[in-house]
Amino acid sequence: MAILEILTFPDPLLRKKAKPVDTIDGEIQTIIDDMAQTMYDAPGTGLAAIQVGIDKAIVVYSYSPDEETRLFQVLINPKIITREDELISENEGCLSVPDFRADVKRSASVCVEALDREGNPLRIEDQGFLAVILQHEIDHLEGVLFIDRISALKRQMYKSRIKKQHKSK
Repeated sequence: MAILEILTFPDPLLRKKAKPVDTIDGEIQTIIDDMAQTMYDAPGTGLAAIQVGIDKAIVVYSYSPDEETRLFQVLINPKIITREDELISENEGCLSVPDFRADVKRSASVCVEALDREGNPLRIEDQGFLAVILQHEIDHLEGVLFIDRISALKRQMYKSRIKKQHKSK
């Protein structure tokens, strides 16, 4: 397994809609394993393939921080089927938007359909933290970052800070 480079804002690939996976083969399995290793190394709770420069609709996630018990999950070509209620995801962050956290409006519960890493259909109905992870990572596959879901003022403050950082390099 390899640690992949995580793209960061304002990389234009982060705004691209990921292509669906047509065939789940050895290459896809390697991508999945490398993504999981990268997510754990970062450390993070989720990672979309587009965040590591791979134009495929693949998400890995894990919400168990304990190295002994953690198992990552894989979603291939995930789609949110239903969303219900609204909640505020407090202090949400992103590996592709480093050093910034914000409250984000998300649905309190979601139903997601996808394929697992073997190509079997999968349906997840969940709420709370997992619902937030799923929405966040599926947003990445649509070219949407969590900063697109915050106030224009906070978003502009972050963008200005990034511009200053790039000028000072």
